[in-house]
Amino acid sequence: MTANPSWFTAGAPHVWRPYCQMKTAPPPLPVARTEGTRIFLEDGRTLVDGIASWWTACHGYNHPHIRAAVEDQLARTPHVMFGGLAHEPAYRLAERLAKLLPGNLDHVFFAESGSVAVEIAMKMALQFWINRGVATKTRFLAFFGGYHGDTLATMTVCDPEEGMHSLFAGVLPAQHIAALPTDDDAERALGELLEREGGEIAAILVEPRVQGAGGMLFHDDEVLRRLRRLADAHDTLLIFDEIFTGFGRTGDLFACQGAGVVPDIVTLSKALTGGTLPLSAAVASHRVFEAFWSDEPGAALMHGPTYMANPLACAAANASLDLFERGSWKAHVARLSQSLQQGLEPCRSATGVVDVRVRGAIGVVEFAEPVPAGELCRRFVEAGAWIRPMGKVVYLAPSFTASDEDLEILTGAIRKVVTA
Repeated sequence: MTANPSWFTAGAPHVWRPYCQMKTAPPPLPVARTEGTRIFLEDGRTLVDGIASWWTACHGYNHPHIRAAVEDQLARTPHVMFGGLAHEPAYRLAERLAKLLPGNLDHVFFAESGSVAVEIAMKMALQFWINRGVATKTRFLAFFGGYHGDTLATMTVCDPEEGMHSLFAGVLPAQHIAALPTDDDAERALGELLEREGGEIAAILVEPRVQGAGGMLFHDDEVLRRLRRLADAHDTLLIFDEIFTGFGRTGDLFACQGAGVVPDIVTLSKALTGGTLPLSAAVASHRVFEAFWSDEPGAALMHGPTYMANPLACAAANASLDLFERGSWKAHVARLSQSLQQGLEPCRSATGVVDVRVRGAIGVVEFAEPVPAGELCRRFVEAGAWIRPMGKVVYLAPSFTASDEDLEILTGAIRKVVTA
């Protein structure tokens, strides 16, 4: 291995890294370039990316169709403010998302990150009731095991104990956090909570099918149907956070589409641009949008991120949608699902493992106790794989274009490390 490049040595003392105690954490790995499913390090090593850069690079890195669209847009308009001006990539993207999403989810508000999209959805829900003259609905109902972001409002709707934000308990506004209605008894208990507290609950917020960063926890579509019934019965909005599950990850283009459940607001990000540029969206139903459509200036949603609907990002997202429209992704996800199941199943008998589960292009090995993430990550790198465990799980969420060879490297690395 070669010495670290000069840019790394010079910049390291000044960079504040995410999700780690920098005093004790090992240094990050300097990256030279990416291509397909591979990360090429500055020291000459090559890693197969098992998590698609936090689930974004669904088509693989540097896809030529997306790259060409971004290059073309760069020559036209890299950015222009969205307040009072319009541009073709954003308007075309909004139309396409509205057509792809189920029901009347047809009003798209763009932002730059998933956390901000969830904040916007929460703000929409609160103002929906304010605009309708209901002053009491000021809180949210979310679920144990959930994760919705690291910004201030989204921290309040993450799991208060198992999540990353317990340090802020008692500082941030308290929300209602309950168990998912996975059976009749849980649905009844949640209904009783809504009967008591529904007068102050603006919206129910859930990650459909998979609670991602909270532990890759799966639930079936009946949970979503129960939540829709409860939201309707207790006059509250329903928000689906599809930042992880959107764009094919669970086997359907959107989890809400596959489940046949239409929320009032859905949030999208991650794979929206195919892992190339920051972009997110909060997409509202006509019912929600109507509450803001008024002759009164004060009824407008007063929100507007500076880089909202960035033309480069919207061009990338349109190109990514082109790739989804070609249809081959669905067969790829089915192939990945089968390979992940076969490749990870031998881990079930390993010491400390309590579950192995797969849904779509997500494979999970769960342990009884939190795993030593840093040490495991180092050993995965030695095996040629980029895999970052979190909490009690070692998981894979690779690009849909991962080859059989890639999948064998990834699952083989986990088998080798877990069963050692």
